[in-house]
Amino acid sequence: MGPVMRAEEESPPPWLIPLLRANYFVPCSIHADSNKSECNMFCLDCTSSSFCSYCLTNHKNHRVLQIRRSSYHNVVRVNEIQKYIDISCVQTYIINSARIVFLNERPQPRIGKGVTNTCEICCRSLLDSFRFCSLGCKLGGMKSGNQSLTFSLKGKHGREYQAGEDSDEATTPTKIRKTCAFNRLMSGLSISTAKSDYFSGDQWSSSSGDESGFNLSPVTPPIYNHRNSSRRKGVPHRAPF
Repeated sequence: MGPVMRAEEESPPPWLIPLLRANYFVPCSIHADSNKSECNMFCLDCTSSSFCSYCLTNHKNHRVLQIRRSSYHNVVRVNEIQKYIDISCVQTYIINSARIVFLNERPQPRIGKGVTNTCEICCRSLLDSFRFCSLGCKLGGMKSGNQSLTFSLKGKHGREYQAGEDSDEATTPTKIRKTCAFNRLMSGLSISTAKSDYFSGDQWSSSSGDESGFNLSPVTPPIYNHRNSSRRKGVPHRAPF
């Protein structure tokens, strides 16, 4: 892999910096008189500025992200942003039953006691498995020359993920093996159930129109006459006194 191709893969997408620098939750200049006209949308194809939900008609078939707010900071849902960029090494949070990621850095005045891991850019306390607290901090880590960081969705085998495909739903060989085993199990159960239903009491006799088939009707047992059969007398017992 040449240095030019390596630099192209490590460079962020052209819409990322405008996404981080845009102003959100301000009144829309076009629909200022309408209700809920705050600018909380961003188009990844136009990369101009934020807009409100009434302006969506101008971005038909475009890639649009909805920006949300948590603790006066702009956030985006993980299941939306991870379709377009790799957010590994960035800590995510669960707010209102949805996993989100912060757009820009959130400096912490002072680090609490017992904190062992902090953001490499703004020194915010993090879990041990993460390096950055936001997408902006990861971008800052890439600008500092860290070649191990990337926003590219290139897989291990060089295959680029589709825009509408979530990485959590990607099919793996383990899932394929489990699916095949489950299908074989269900197929065996279906065959066993069919055989059990076929040889049940209601299905013993074959159809009358099929003369060439096997006769699965049970043989009628012979009539046994108990009156003509010889009985062996038992041992006589004396009547009690």
